[in-house]
Amino acid sequence: MTAISPETADAAAILDRVEASLKNDLVPVEIFNDEAVFRAEIEQIFTKCWVFVAHESEIPKAGDFVQRRIGLDPVIVTRDGKGGINVLSSYCRHRGTQLCQTDAGNSRFFKCPYHGWTYSNNGDLVGTPHMHDAYGERLDPKAWGLIRAPRVATRQGFVFASLDPDGPSLDEYLGGAGWMLDLIVGLAPGGMRVAGPPERYRLHADWKTAAENFAGDGYHVDTLHWSTEEVAVAQGLQMTCEIARIYEFENGHAFAGHAWTKAVHPGYVLWGYAPEITQHFDLSGLDEAQLHVVNHEPPTVGTIFPNLSFIRVNTPSVSGGPLSVITSFRQWQPIGPGEIELWNWQFVWDFMSEDEARDSYVNGQFTFGSAGIFEQDDTVAWEGAPRAAHSPWMRKVGMEFHFQQGNNSQVDQSHDPSWTGPGRKRNTGYGEHAQLHFYRHWLNVMRGNTGAGTEGAESA
Repeated sequence: MTAISPETADAAAILDRVEASLKNDLVPVEIFNDEAVFRAEIEQIFTKCWVFVAHESEIPKAGDFVQRRIGLDPVIVTRDGKGGINVLSSYCRHRGTQLCQTDAGNSRFFKCPYHGWTYSNNGDLVGTPHMHDAYGERLDPKAWGLIRAPRVATRQGFVFASLDPDGPSLDEYLGGAGWMLDLIVGLAPGGMRVAGPPERYRLHADWKTAAENFAGDGYHVDTLHWSTEEVAVAQGLQMTCEIARIYEFENGHAFAGHAWTKAVHPGYVLWGYAPEITQHFDLSGLDEAQLHVVNHEPPTVGTIFPNLSFIRVNTPSVSGGPLSVITSFRQWQPIGPGEIELWNWQFVWDFMSEDEARDSYVNGQFTFGSAGIFEQDDTVAWEGAPRAAHSPWMRKVGMEFHFQQGNNSQVDQSHDPSWTGPGRKRNTGYGEHAQLHFYRHWLNVMRGNTGAGTEGAESA
């Protein structure tokens, strides 16, 4: 348990209302567009949880760097001369000017444009103009180096950073989500790599709406995305919830998979990848539960709390064309109350040729890019919550969002007693259990609990 910050104290009344509402599977509208809530999220969530910052394939060589964000803070993710990965604050120690003004590149040094203080790509201060006249002696390179993220760790090439020096390790924090990440991107030697730099665009939406949608909201698919079936890009959308499988893990992480071998045919395994792809796979490192998942009920979407999400779908790039499996990871970057920047990476297998990678990238952008046929549906719908939250009328009447789906349903939504993997599994997409799992953990962290292994307290 950590101390409650002043920012969280300002939002205390709203958090009390969230706690009371969640007992009835409801969520108060104001958390989607409130200055005090937003400040508390930045303080309690994004400075304390493990946050994804880059993939190792983006910085393969010494000197490579990318500029990213943790909450509202710009950071530089570098590969130094010894091969180490550093996550550095981009604020100059002299006057706070932002050092890095480009998205990516290769450099041994970063020079402040204001007074010329210069830092190595491991963060050490290595130069101050007119040193003898200005300072008389060299300043301590470590003491006056760039502020470093106290903890940096990787899983399957995904680089995460935590601004909190204490708390669980990355593997402890990921828990079952790490187990799921292993089977998503670790099926072939070399794993996966980014197919290009992330696409970025802003939305008038709240990061939580996007994150909980990707945690396992199958209920919207055959309504919001019905046009994709009408143009023969998708098929069988009405079965989405029926064949869905919900995986809930500790610390607010959740994924949704689909029982393709039940819905299509027994030979439709491994997301429907073509034989020329699966011939490169090596499943020998997977445990029994992982083998069952990848062959029969593989994850389609998922969210690693707080703001990293995943999608893998099998879809044609043109109506009636051949199917292609695309893998996208996306991050919902908070900008301000009711506003986010969506960062979208297309991933390909490391063994793919440049032509194969390009085709996969194009298909991924066609489905889930800023002009993608699925993405445009989602992003328009998500703008409703901040508008409602900004409404004086809705706040006056105490509007709450309904998350009670499934409470009186005849569909069995209990946990699968035969499940041998980590966390919990449900054999239906009906119910809003993954979303409530997300919001209960959100409240837990906003209250100051950032410890690992809080699954039991968050999911009914």
